[in-house]
Amino acid sequence: MTDKNELAQIGVVGLAVMGSNLARNFARNGNTVAVYNRSPEKTHALIEAHGEEGNFVPSETIEDFVASLERPRKAIIMVKAGKATDAVIDQLAEAMDEGDIIIDGGNALFTDTIRREKEVAARGKHFVGAGISGGEEGALNGPAIMPGGPKESWETLGPILESIAANVDGTPCVTHIGPDGAGHFVKMVHNGIEYADMQVIGEAYQLLRYGAGMEPAEIAEVFREWNSGDLDSYLIEITAEVLAQKDPETGAPLVDVIVDAAGQKGTGRWTAINGLELGVPITGIAESVFARALSSSTAQRSAAQEGHLPSGTITELDVDKAEFIEDVRRALYAAKLIAYSQGFDEIKAGSEEFGWDVDPRDLATIWRGGCIIRAKFLDRIRAAYDNNADLPALILDPYFKGELEDLIDPWRRVVVAATQLGLPAPVFASSLSYYDSLRAERLPAALIQGQRDFFGAHTFQRTDKSGTFHIEWSGDRGLTQTD
Repeated sequence: MTDKNELAQIGVVGLAVMGSNLARNFARNGNTVAVYNRSPEKTHALIEAHGEEGNFVPSETIEDFVASLERPRKAIIMVKAGKATDAVIDQLAEAMDEGDIIIDGGNALFTDTIRREKEVAARGKHFVGAGISGGEEGALNGPAIMPGGPKESWETLGPILESIAANVDGTPCVTHIGPDGAGHFVKMVHNGIEYADMQVIGEAYQLLRYGAGMEPAEIAEVFREWNSGDLDSYLIEITAEVLAQKDPETGAPLVDVIVDAAGQKGTGRWTAINGLELGVPITGIAESVFARALSSSTAQRSAAQEGHLPSGTITELDVDKAEFIEDVRRALYAAKLIAYSQGFDEIKAGSEEFGWDVDPRDLATIWRGGCIIRAKFLDRIRAAYDNNADLPALILDPYFKGELEDLIDPWRRVVVAATQLGLPAPVFASSLSYYDSLRAERLPAALIQGQRDFFGAHTFQRTDKSGTFHIEWSGDRGLTQTD
């Protein structure tokens, strides 16, 4: 239903699938929704197909769109990230009044959000960068929402965002994350965790398929069983669905007719880059980004196969099939815990760097529903930070530490098996190396620091006394204290 005389509580700019579904979600939950798209055809199509789902107010110009919103005006932008977003922000800021709120619901780089918030604030308006997770289905039926921006904007936006967010145990999966770019930063890291989670699930599938000789339909049943236990999560659930699916044209397993080159839209890469900038070792996330890049290096992979790169001795599995499946399950659980632990490490470092004061308990709460990485053990993650808000690392929580005692041996066996089988397992292996590095009493970094001092006089510190030192490598090899 449409009513041009009724003012809308919220507006949506950009009516591709995500924007259209979000507008429908608002309308279905009792909100009058103003809708605008640069191409009026998409606006007309939305109203024609879904106008009976609620109250929509369509417009064909930005000026009419803004005029159709009640004050303080609230408009969510759902357009392509980059210049298109900046253009719409400028149009809205020009047409809006002081105190009105512009919300960017796309996957924007958080540094762009910081810049935009300052620019919009200078024009007397509020700007909110809101991470929205859940894909097309979540946008329609209830996403997890991670808004940043001014606290006073949240006081206005909170009720309307709560009306459309996913809900778990009576708690909406949305909360104010922090100032300026905090919301988009947290959504970025959420996606980085998602990359690692998806990759290690793929590695588990590869091991069961080519290590244990199982067919996709059989592996689908394994994943369905796993989804009833510790691994209960959205990604495990949909993995079973994908593996069980037959290709409608050939009848072959769908996974066998999909080209094995994974795409990416940038959020995982941003997470990896930011981890490097912050000095946070998010190895599982970074390896998952590299794995996608390598999968898409089709010409290089083809040349390597045609060139018959030597494989060395490949051995067949000499273990009980059921035992191997259980080892893979436990290794998958361990690697997933590392991905979440590393992601929370990066969020903590980013929060400290930018002064956001992000509460990890909030994230563990709102990620339980709507979002792609929703998982059963997020309740345990929330409890871990309830018990100790200053955890040095999530896996040092007593509960997860106890879990890892049961997971570490199967995890090691799986990494060894992958190596013997010649199957790539970058996230399984790098996550295990990260874990062993954390628990190691001594690391080879001592040798590296000695090398740095040799060729660059970068100095080093000693274990037996304080201060900074240098060896006169080109002279008498004497020790000099530099401070």
